[in-house]
Amino acid sequence: MTEQPAVIDVEGLTKSYGKFKALDGVDLTVAKGEVHGFLGPNGAGKSTTIRVLLGLLKADRGTVSLLGGDPWKDVVELHRRLAYVPGDVSLWPGMTGGEAIDLLGNLRGSLDEGRRKDLVERFELDTSKRGRQYSKGNRQKVALVAALASDAELLILDEPTSGLDPLMEQVFQETVREAKERGVSVLLSSHIMSEVETLTDRLSIIRDGVIVQTGTLDDLRTDTQTSIDVVLERVPDTTDLAPLESISINGHHLTATVDPDKVGEAMATLAPYGMSKLSVEPASLESLFLKLYEETRA
Repeated sequence: MTEQPAVIDVEGLTKSYGKFKALDGVDLTVAKGEVHGFLGPNGAGKSTTIRVLLGLLKADRGTVSLLGGDPWKDVVELHRRLAYVPGDVSLWPGMTGGEAIDLLGNLRGSLDEGRRKDLVERFELDTSKRGRQYSKGNRQKVALVAALASDAELLILDEPTSGLDPLMEQVFQETVREAKERGVSVLLSSHIMSEVETLTDRLSIIRDGVIVQTGTLDDLRTDTQTSIDVVLERVPDTTDLAPLESISINGHHLTATVDPDKVGEAMATLAPYGMSKLSVEPASLESLFLKLYEETRA
């Protein structure tokens, strides 16, 4: 199978502000048609990386390719092929939401009118209100509709659901999946771990201006343990429960962890005690993220 070309290809990206090095040799690749998560705490370098990709900052060193072009030299052409949604959208105060959507769409060439209408309905957006009348969440909706209704090849989304309620968050996830089905590539930066966990094919984690880990969620889970939560009919002796670790027993309720490749062995160990309720869960993205940052601080 032929490997899809990269729509974002960053190698050795370095950017400093005076003596402060915001990015220190960042490598980041987003394949065509994938949703790529971009994670890190505030100040880690996410926003600086995105600004370089958008042609708003010039890199000090390294190579940056965006849709086959140079974001610093080819900024006008590239912005016709991508859509960007920041975490705090500003709109023209006297312009209606509908007018703002159309203007943003025209900057990218055109909008799919059928998709525009569908998105307005699904996001429950009143397009007749003016920019000054919108709440933060509704300003985000305007930008999301404009981006998703366009024929952009690449979506760069930086905390795009900031201010949205859980129902609209669900709509956002549905529309991103639909965009992926159309062949759109997505770079998604978000602090909402469930959002990233649900949507992304691969993800990169940045800390102190350096990408510290990249891969699929399964790749990141390789060195982590699976959690087991079970109610047993008979209380076991903890000395007989290998390969379970971190065992805690409260009455008939047992919690423990186990290496992912030993889950079957753990089930065989617990089966003789009778299991009336069982939950087996791999490490969540949030726990992986926190574990990684604790390790890198040490």
